[in-house]
Amino acid sequence: MGLGTKRKLFAKPPQAQNTMNLQNTIAIVTGANKGIGLETVNQLLAKGAIVYGICRSDCPVKNKNFICLKADVRNIESLRQAFEDIVSKHGKIDILINNAGLGYFGFCEELPIEQWQEMFDTNVTGLFYATRLVLPSMKKEGVGHIINISSIAGLEGYQQVSAYCATKFAVRGFSDALYKEVRDFGIKVTCIYPGSVKTDFFRHSETIDAHDNMLMPEDVASQIIFCLETPSNFHNVNIEIRPLKPRG
Repeated sequence: MGLGTKRKLFAKPPQAQNTMNLQNTIAIVTGANKGIGLETVNQLLAKGAIVYGICRSDCPVKNKNFICLKADVRNIESLRQAFEDIVSKHGKIDILINNAGLGYFGFCEELPIEQWQEMFDTNVTGLFYATRLVLPSMKKEGVGHIINISSIAGLEGYQQVSAYCATKFAVRGFSDALYKEVRDFGIKVTCIYPGSVKTDFFRHSETIDAHDNMLMPEDVASQIIFCLETPSNFHNVNIEIRPLKPRG
């Protein structure tokens, strides 16, 4: 190399992709009337999204861009009507947050069969129904993002919540398979695994009360927004979130 030749020591880094703009996107949040779902609704609205909340009861949100649709995720026909109404009005669905869920505590042999069935119907089958209904619109548009709320109970087992763990492991498996199934259609699937969150989830527990050392719903919601705003070719597949000091 001659003395007059300039050696290129560092290549210019590529420009970062633009983040996804949530303004005027059409989003659906199940279980939108409390906890993580409610906080996610509020943060989506703050970003300018048009948000539909799927709830079995009234939702406290008052915003011109929020519509509460009363439907039960366990009922496929109830959900189908809600989703068809959204697509009919907007022509598409951009985002689905599968948040609706519940858990019961108890030893395996003592857990009522009805509680086992309710957890699977809500946490797994309801999530499957909502996902199944939103995919045709997303495939047609060639873009979309589905976020499934699992739990650290979907990563490791805990005593006296074996049935709940089974449902959340199912969400994990479903999510992992689905993202590989739909990625070539431009659809993202993200599964989020929160640790204990300060919500009314623990209302069915006789030994655990929600407290301030748990994760805050708004902080989990902020991670959902972060995932949604990532560039189009950037995909968070799994996100595990835990409180740093769960006992203070």
